[in-house]
Amino acid sequence: MRTLILGGTKFLGRAVVETALARGHDVTLFNRGETNPDLYPQVEKLRGNRDGDLGALAGRDWDVVVDTSGYVPRVVRASSELLGDHAGHYVFVSSISVYGDFSEVAREDETPLIRIDDTSDESLDGDRYGGFKALCEQVVADVFPGRSARVRAGLIVGPNDPTGRFTYWPSRLARGGEVLAPGRRSRQVQFIDVRDLGAWLVDLGEQKVSGTFNATGPEPPITMGELLETCRAVSGSSARITWVDEHFLREHEIGEWMELPLWVAETGDPAWRRFQEIDVSRAVAAGLRFRMAADTVRDTLEWALVTGDPGAPLASGIDIGEAGMDPHREAELLTEWHAQPR
Repeated sequence: MRTLILGGTKFLGRAVVETALARGHDVTLFNRGETNPDLYPQVEKLRGNRDGDLGALAGRDWDVVVDTSGYVPRVVRASSELLGDHAGHYVFVSSISVYGDFSEVAREDETPLIRIDDTSDESLDGDRYGGFKALCEQVVADVFPGRSARVRAGLIVGPNDPTGRFTYWPSRLARGGEVLAPGRRSRQVQFIDVRDLGAWLVDLGEQKVSGTFNATGPEPPITMGELLETCRAVSGSSARITWVDEHFLREHEIGEWMELPLWVAETGDPAWRRFQEIDVSRAVAAGLRFRMAADTVRDTLEWALVTGDPGAPLASGIDIGEAGMDPHREAELLTEWHAQPR
């Protein structure tokens, strides 16, 4: 198939490219050429900017477009309308951030979306990110009626992840010692391996599947306790896991999700109570499959060790990238936690 990928050289885009190439697709990338420009020398690369410089796409035809880099509805409309009569199917990567309330399990056609009425401010701060993604979805659905899939991805993890939001945990357990773990060990957590998501995006294009889908996982569900035990087992670590009550963490103003990845306080804002219980049954019915968590943990840890990227346990100074708890802060909290009367 002739496959156009808008983006293609960062995290998720790379997984899509590698799947498409492995399946024999004729792949074209459209991007600015600023991120990893030397990747995929065998692939056609069209240079331009989605915001005002789409000339390289004009007059070309593709069977499938996979859009991994659409954030602003005005920009997505420009590329969609240009490609509307020149592409058979459009796969748009959205986000579960489109939902305005996670007090109940989020489902595609039931949970209200964030609504942005004033689009003059194109910053992606706060709710604007999710609200703009929702508007982008609508643009794609309008321009490609019955010919598009809108995929609301959850936390994407695995090798090449630039954020450290998942990598922190395999790396931290591998480093050993006493590990601060947040909240209940039996609480469900959700994430999706970038390679599983990338392969499924290609599937949707190949099979011309249309509709809106939540895409996170894994299935069957996994708990935080099971994930950390998997991290310990895969790394062969003798780390000791200490579960710390979230009331204590909140009293100490520990940052949810970023400072302690995968943690969202159950006793916090009720609108986030079921943030990691997204319904993915529609995506599973449409063919989304998940590898074992141990495989994701193992490959992520190996990548971090080799590259020294976020969370690498052997990196000088324990560089944890954008996410994760400072080791000194962790030690201080554990000391204070143990000192509390029980």
